[in-house]
Amino acid sequence: MMKVKENIGIINALIRITAGLTILAWATTKMTRMPWRNTYLFMMICGAMKVAEGIVRYCPITALLQKEECCIQLKTKQTSTESDLEEPLDYNPT
Repeated sequence: MMKVKENIGIINALIRITAGLTILAWATTKMTRMPWRNTYLFMMICGAMKVAEGIVRYCPITALLQKEECCIQLKTKQTSTESDLEEPLDYNPT
């Protein structure tokens, strides 16, 4: 089983649940009137996903961005230490 660490706050979770239920209700009413449209099915899936993110308090996109930010900071730190060790080369176009 995958261990999931909460990465969104309680206010953010409540906003996600509210927005997700609103989108889900809107898409459901539209789907009953025009069932041949696939766009409403996609919106229902997105709304359900937001509700689930709010209940679990874990967002995979936020986790991915936090991981990417950590990697960028690590690369920046490594580059700054490497550039301090190397001597600058003179520019010689010939």
